[in-house]
Amino acid sequence: MHLRSLSLDLPDLPEWAAKIGGVLVVLLAVAVIHRIAFAVLHRLAARTATKTDDIVVARLRKPTFWLVMGIALAAAGPGLDLPRYWDNIWQRVFGLLSPAVVGWVIHALLAAYRDTSEARFDISVADNLRARRRRTRIGILYRIAVFVLVMLTFCLMLMSIPAVRSIGVTLIASAGLAGLALGAAAQPALKNLIAGIQMAFTEPIRLDDVVIIENEWGRIEDIRLTYVVVRIWDDRRLVVPVAKFLENSFQNWTRETSALMGSVFWYLDPTADVPRIRAHLEEVIRANPRWDGRFFNLQVTDSKPDGTMELRGLMTAKDASTAFDLRCDIREAIYAFIRDEMPEALPRERLTRAPSPPGDQRPAALPSAHP
Repeated sequence: MHLRSLSLDLPDLPEWAAKIGGVLVVLLAVAVIHRIAFAVLHRLAARTATKTDDIVVARLRKPTFWLVMGIALAAAGPGLDLPRYWDNIWQRVFGLLSPAVVGWVIHALLAAYRDTSEARFDISVADNLRARRRRTRIGILYRIAVFVLVMLTFCLMLMSIPAVRSIGVTLIASAGLAGLALGAAAQPALKNLIAGIQMAFTEPIRLDDVVIIENEWGRIEDIRLTYVVVRIWDDRRLVVPVAKFLENSFQNWTRETSALMGSVFWYLDPTADVPRIRAHLEEVIRANPRWDGRFFNLQVTDSKPDGTMELRGLMTAKDASTAFDLRCDIREAIYAFIRDEMPEALPRERLTRAPSPPGDQRPAALPSAHP
């Protein structure tokens, strides 16, 4: 229905009020249709077993609402027959807001893809290497895409302003010098940004990786474009520039697999019965549920200057946290066994008398003063 026909149906109202009323009716109809359509989509998505469609519907509800409202306003605008001055303002406002709304919709699609990937690739399971790789790459590329999208949207919004377009040639001519100055001032940020893009493809670290960096043990909690958040074992957060993971060495305990081999050291007297300790170690390890069943052994690995010998026990576990707990269990159990069953194995300090020099004779005992 044309907006002019609405003014004929409402003869008691001024023509401008009838046109505005017609626009409001069109907007109300579009809003109702959008609400009904998404209510139907929500019900259909709720009936499926996957969460992908639920996430997409939830993400697109608000941005698509404003998109269809903008389309409806753009279609109803010519019917208002606005004066030239107000029509120019109308066009400027739409030219400024249209890229923002379209960018919002594209951002919602990117966020929906990221959310569906997080739901699909669960990193809480035991064997999560593939899931961690996919979620890390998707997370970094999502942030890169959002950064580029925001820049393009902002540029399109500025290009809708004639005053900005008129000085575009001047801006382009000075872009070289401005780029050099900006690059010199923002060199650390640009270095980390480029490193973040490189990290998305080289993958030196992934989400939930166990790393040792700055002499701290922790897990990769979040990877941003310019920095990485490492959750330390005592719940502190270590914020590290991305470039540091590409330029400096660090330990990654879960690069290929989360399974690890742990070691425990004991320092005992050389007279300790090592085969007996080895037999008890096997008994304790096999009874511990934290051992993954792959490997264990006990060896005399060194002899210390203080007269003790070094025993090293090796044992495997499914991940770093379990390996740490297993090592603590085994260390405590072996020390308890030595304390109760083999106390002679505890380190002892030995004293030896130096030999007397030749010709050294002790003085004869003095006669007793008593009769």
